[in-house]
Amino acid sequence: MKKHIFEQKVYYSDTDAYGVVWHGSYLRWLEAGRVEWCEMNGHNLIELKEMDIVLPVVNLNVRYKSSAKLNDNLIIETWIKKFNNLSVTFSQVIKSRETGKIFIEADVDVVAITNNGKLYRRMPEVLAEIFEKELEKCPVSV
Repeated sequence: MKKHIFEQKVYYSDTDAYGVVWHGSYLRWLEAGRVEWCEMNGHNLIELKEMDIVLPVVNLNVRYKSSAKLNDNLIIETWIKKFNNLSVTFSQVIKSRETGKIFIEADVDVVAITNNGKLYRRMPEVLAEIFEKELEKCPVSV
């Protein structure tokens, strides 16, 4: 299974009044990981939109384990956990580059809709092939 992995430094604008990463910053990095995973697999969101495919998040389960702080260097990992022809579940982890300490674990469910908001009853084939191929590979350990 292919993971998309990227690094992110925590900047002052990512933190809150308590000096730790604001919860919304994690969501931005999770989104970036999913977008980059799609691009790594040959599909950017603009091209998908031109094919009348939009991928909204319909469920987001985030488990906050620990707080990252200013100047921490993070690793964001993204991979496919589950696919059922209607939706795909991305698993994601945000952790410390230096220590490996996990800050966030997340499962994110995504569906496909048309540009006008109509739900596809089956994931469009162009995406279903990629998701099925990924799940045929060996599971990834977190």
